[in-house]
Amino acid sequence: MTVAVIVTMWVSLSLFGAALLATQQVDMVKGKWYDKIEVSVFLCVPNVEGGQCTANQGATQAQKDTIKKTLEANPQVATVYYESKHQAFEEYQRVYKDSPVKDVLTEDTIQDSFRVKLKNPEQYKGVVSQAQGLPGVQAVLDLHPVLDPLFMWLNALKWGTLGMSALLLVAAALQIGNTIRMAAFARRRELGIMRLVGASNAYILTPFLLESLVAGLIGGVLACGTVALGVYAIIMEKAAKTITTIVWVGWHQTFIAMGAVLIVSVLLSVLPALVATKRYLKV
Repeated sequence: MTVAVIVTMWVSLSLFGAALLATQQVDMVKGKWYDKIEVSVFLCVPNVEGGQCTANQGATQAQKDTIKKTLEANPQVATVYYESKHQAFEEYQRVYKDSPVKDVLTEDTIQDSFRVKLKNPEQYKGVVSQAQGLPGVQAVLDLHPVLDPLFMWLNALKWGTLGMSALLLVAAALQIGNTIRMAAFARRRELGIMRLVGASNAYILTPFLLESLVAGLIGGVLACGTVALGVYAIIMEKAAKTITTIVWVGWHQTFIAMGAVLIVSVLLSVLPALVATKRYLKV
């Protein structure tokens, strides 16, 4: 039974540590990409239609001033940067300098725009809807339609792992409680003698709690080793070297997860044992 408790704790706590790392990984990726998100407000030019554009007419200076003032007045906006046609064309030439499409666009066909940096990248819908209704705006673009489905699946993976680890932790707690209850039942005669000679409840309960604590700590240490090995072999040696565009979890995040695993292993071993002993140990 003790070996079964150790193995159950090992597996459940390993999955719990992996869930904590997955949570930190999602937050790191989300923070990196969301910090770079800008809302691009493209202005009307004579040869581009759609949005709030007048046919064959570009955005006037008065409209540009109004758009800038409106955006700056929005409480969700941090900064507003104007990118002229010339600047946009130079950037286009730089990005596509080795591409056949380099000469497709000219400076006259390039749109000038406002680049809007948000205080909270997740609060973007109000800024987008406001900008879309301003005269002189042809289109408003942002990266959320691309990133939101990605983070939806990452969050689903995170919560799924947490849910599975929670079920295994409950199973481990029940197994620990059952093991301690059986141990107390097997030693009921000895415990009766201890009670008759005046032994305190703490004196009687301590051996059972220590037995459970040792089993839990062994499982926790094995789980910490599994988590550390997984991070080194899978993340550091494989994923981080293959996909360099993503910030991956490192030893700092691993140590945080390992600390949480050890804390949970102590709580998970002591509390069920205490409850089981108090409830079922009647001498």
